[in-house]
Amino acid sequence: MAITKNIAKELEINENSVENTIQLLKDDATIPFIARYRKEKTGNLDETQIKNIKERFEYYTELEKRKQTVLQTVKDQGKLTPALEKEILSCTEKQKLEDIYLPYKPKKRTRATIAKEKGLEPLADLILAQQPYKGTPPSKDELSGAKDIIAEKISDRADIRGYLRKMTYNEGKIVSKVKKEFKGKKTKYETYYDFSEPVKKSPSHRILAMQRGEKEKVLSWKKLLDDYKDIFGSYKNLIES
Repeated sequence: MAITKNIAKELEINENSVENTIQLLKDDATIPFIARYRKEKTGNLDETQIKNIKERFEYYTELEKRKQTVLQTVKDQGKLTPALEKEILSCTEKQKLEDIYLPYKPKKRTRATIAKEKGLEPLADLILAQQPYKGTPPSKDELSGAKDIIAEKISDRADIRGYLRKMTYNEGKIVSKVKKEFKGKKTKYETYYDFSEPVKKSPSHRILAMQRGEKEKVLSWKKLLDDYKDIFGSYKNLIES
């Protein structure tokens, strides 16, 4: 990944200015010093622009290090294909990288793992593909194990996780309720006793306040989507692909 080029495009700053600023930061120059005394190098960038370059450079540097760890882990498993390697190397978001890595990430023993050990993965694949089952009908426990495998397979799909995350942000809402022990009592969290608003309109300070309220056992809160059927309808082609 060309870090300088990505930062320049993202922040809409000349690539040479970004490259020179990064070099000055690497040389331990401070942001105020660069803004005041190195205008000829940065193209007259102000402190906010330099700060943004610094933050994005640190972000992408950490991302590149993480990529190498992910690549090595997948390679050690013997599962690194040219297509997967290309997908990992071209990734520009930490969350997306983790979604790609999830199916290969060493896991604790799960219900899906146990079901696979019992030889139920072929049954799960038939159900997922909606193909007819031939032979003795599976037992209730076998169907339950197959469902655990299917749930993990879908959960591990990077495209599905990304789509659901985007849908939750665009269409979801945050709902907060007061716990029964605090009904009618005054606290600093009264604003959130019966609160609801779209996720995309909820600023970080409100979410943090609700999280603190939950930690102090005054509130309970969650993210909701109004119509789960719409989600599965939208995802039918993704799951079957």
